Amino acid sequence: MTRQSLTGQGAAGQPVSAPGDRRASRSRETKETRIEITVDLDSQEAPVVDTGLPFFDHMLEQLGKHGGFRLTVRGEGDLDVDAHHTVEDVGILLGATLADAMGDKAGIRRFASLSLPLDESLVDVALDVSGRPFLHYSVDCARDSTPLGNPAFEPQLAEEFWRAFVHSADVTLHISLRYGRNPHHVLEASFKGVARALRDALTVTGGDIPSTKGIL
Repeated sequence: MTRQSLTGQGAAGQPVSAPGDRRASRSRETKETRIEITVDLDSQEAPVVDTGLPFFDHMLEQLGKHGGFRLTVRGEGDLDVDAHHTVEDVGILLGATLADAMGDKAGIRRFASLSLPLDESLVDVALDVSGRPFLHYSVDCARDSTPLGNPAFEPQLAEEFWRAFVHSADVTLHISLRYGRNPHHVLEASFKGVARALRDALTVTGGDIPSTKGIL
C-alpha cells in the first residue's frame, strides 16, 4: 500500500519541538498503522511504549532506558496481517523524531562504539551521527528461530526496524553479532548496544558542529 508522508503534531504540519530543547514529537498515519512518538534527549523519565507487540515494546524500552532519554511510543497496526508494517513504521517515525530532537547537532560527540554482552551473546555497535544514512547489519538469527512474544515478533524484523530508523534519522549504524545463540539475548544486546552508542554520541561536550563541513 502507498505510504503517507510524516505528519507533525504542530501547526502547519510541523513537528512539535521547543526552541533550545532537544525534544520533539511526531505522528504518522497510513492505511496500515497509526503511530505517535515523543523523544526528549535531556530527560531520563521512564519510557512508555505500547505498539501491540510485547517483545518489540520490551526492545524499545531498552532503547529509551539505556539511551538515557525519554521515549514515548504509542502505535496501532494491522497485526492481523503481520508485524512488519508496525515495526517498520515505528522505525521510520522514531528516526524522524530523533532527527528533529537533535536539531543542528551542535556540540555533540557524534561518534560512539562499544561491545555489549548479554549472557552468552556479544554484539558490536558503531555509530556516526553523520547526516548520511547507512546500515550494516550482521546479526544472523537462525531462520527457524521461534517468534518472540504474542503477537509474534519475528527476529528478522529487527533488521527492518534498524534500516527504517537509520534512513529517517540520517545516521550511520553498524551492528555486528560476534557470537550468541539465544535470539532474545542477541536482539536485546543489539538494542542496548545502540542505546548506549546513542547516549554517548549525543552527549553535548562543546558548542561547535563536529564536522569540517560545518553541518551534519
